[in-house]
Amino acid sequence: MAECIRTLGIDPGTRLTGYGIVEQLGRASRLLHIDNGVIIPQDTFSFADKLYYIGDKIRALITEFKPHVCSIERLFYAKNVQSALKLSHARGVAMMMAAQHGLPVFEYTALQIKQASVGHGHADKIQVQEMVRMILGLKEVAQEDASDALAAAICHLQYAHSPVALITQLEQQTKKRRHKKNTVGWLSK
Repeated sequence: MAECIRTLGIDPGTRLTGYGIVEQLGRASRLLHIDNGVIIPQDTFSFADKLYYIGDKIRALITEFKPHVCSIERLFYAKNVQSALKLSHARGVAMMMAAQHGLPVFEYTALQIKQASVGHGHADKIQVQEMVRMILGLKEVAQEDASDALAAAICHLQYAHSPVALITQLEQQTKKRRHKKNTVGWLSK
């Protein structure tokens, strides 16, 4: 039977966190749209409560849709330090939820995500949205943050069988083994 890979793509943010779930059957190039949307914490929430809300919604998505991996954009550059710090918190919550549920987390640069979905790394948001719509056969363009999350999922599925992905996966497994070994050693002292 062909292997199915279901990927949860996340476009993190404390105001809006986009998510998209895409499935690929075996190594076929056809991708299947499962779900997408935006997590929107209330403006009245404290910062900590916004992070909790985002984490809780991601946990619910993982429980409901049972993805195999999580794909998220790597933070590379930010003009505003405060925005970068807040984004880092949201990324951390998303990554923690994935890790708690045993999902490997793959990070891709914005350039890689745009390259995988549009074909070149300098595409604008509208181009990404339209190509995501076409690739997944959506009737309409997804909301911007959801489109970015779907593009992250598509990116992972494009790279999933590449040598780079296999090396990354091996590195992550090695880190997990080291962490477990260090934790067990610490607990036995």
